[in-house]
Amino acid sequence: MDIIFIDDLRAATRIGIYPREKAMPQTIEISLRIGTSTASAGASDDIGDTIDYAQVVDCLRAELAVRHFNLLERLAEYVATLLLEDFGATWVRVSIAKVGMMRGVQRAGVVIERGAAA
Repeated sequence: MDIIFIDDLRAATRIGIYPREKAMPQTIEISLRIGTSTASAGASDDIGDTIDYAQVVDCLRAELAVRHFNLLERLAEYVATLLLEDFGATWVRVSIAKVGMMRGVQRAGVVIERGAAA
């Protein structure tokens, strides 16, 4: 299995259980490891033969802009399912962190793995 990665993608979404978190989008950071075979793309040099990371980024930004999640765990599951079902990944590792949410804490988050290799 090969891995396509996206690190430190910043996106805005409404995340949290408190009224202020539900009202205003917060910046989150997402890092992804997307398991797939890149052999066909390596041979053909055609973006259609792999998972296009630009499409992944665009999709995530669009989806997160219109959704609300109570928990980072739920958001991570949503992202993992999207990658597995809509983009055809065989395995994913999703790391999601809230940025600057607490005084003295740079980031707080969750990491999950889903799919065949999990």
